[in-house]
Amino acid sequence: MHIRSVGRALPPHRYSQAELTAAFRQHLCPDDPEIGERLEAFHRSAGVEWRHLALPIEAYPELRDFGRKNDAFIEVGLELAEAAIRDALARAGLAPRDVDALYVVSVTGVAVPTLDARLVDRLGLRSDVKRNPLFGLGCVAGAAGISRLHDYLLAWPRQVALLVSVELCSLTLQHDDLSIPNLIGSGLFGDGAAAVVGVGDAHPAAGPDAPRVIATRSRFYPGSQDAMGWQISGSGFRLLLSAKVPALVREHLRADVEDFLAEQGLSRGEIGAWLLHSGGPKVLLEAQRALELKDDALEASWRSLRQIGNLSSASVLFVLGEALDELRIPHGTDVLMIAMGPGFCAELVRMRW
Repeated sequence: MHIRSVGRALPPHRYSQAELTAAFRQHLCPDDPEIGERLEAFHRSAGVEWRHLALPIEAYPELRDFGRKNDAFIEVGLELAEAAIRDALARAGLAPRDVDALYVVSVTGVAVPTLDARLVDRLGLRSDVKRNPLFGLGCVAGAAGISRLHDYLLAWPRQVALLVSVELCSLTLQHDDLSIPNLIGSGLFGDGAAAVVGVGDAHPAAGPDAPRVIATRSRFYPGSQDAMGWQISGSGFRLLLSAKVPALVREHLRADVEDFLAEQGLSRGEIGAWLLHSGGPKVLLEAQRALELKDDALEASWRSLRQIGNLSSASVLFVLGEALDELRIPHGTDVLMIAMGPGFCAELVRMRW
């Protein structure tokens, strides 16, 4: 599979971290100075400077029940998905009717018919497009979606497959939850969508100017299901986030990467660029230490975290898009994409630039 392009879309409502901290403190804990100071400390340590929200910030105090949040997810999510897809197709020089398979990943809202079904008429996709909605993979889904595109295009090497990630994390904010996970989430997560166009190796658009996916690896860690996820209630998605997440990165990532690369006759030192999900400062620092990377090796991931926050599954695709547009990775370089998420699990994608 060759990656022809990455399209990206962000909501127009952009706020500095300082603006969001003040608003969330006033909304979540106006009469509790101790909790307010804790919230501000979490926001300062998140490594985030700017974020985009699905809605204007003044709309959130009235957004209390799951139904209203989910209606907003469908409306805004479709707008962003369409924008990201049109951007990706334009960059690839392809049209909606060229798409043979559509994969949609998300973990911040639900829809039946699913978002992919709603995008068919909206985009003018063919009626025989193969639709694949994937829900619940969380932050790992951007890299896992690339892996599933790769699987599909191995079987259909003359076709075009499209991945779109839609994450509106702000719509999951819990108004009555002063737990540490909700306070952390209010300072870390942002909203956005990303789309990736992949073509099979025998497609006319495949070629040496497009990164090629060489191999993928999925890794599930037994006994870690309580590390990250959602508790779903009448008010929507309540964030579950354990302090053990950085430890899981520290304990497993290096061995997983080395085993994956060794099967292909490579070592860590032969990877010329690293594209990691911008999960947060602790996750990025643990990954850097575990993989013994130079200080600037994950700069694209850090920059994405600063500029837009953690976009769950879309984050690693934003990093991939920046690598295509800005990093000037030399031709022939081996590149490794890594994301981790609920399960707890990891997804590794090796590419040749």
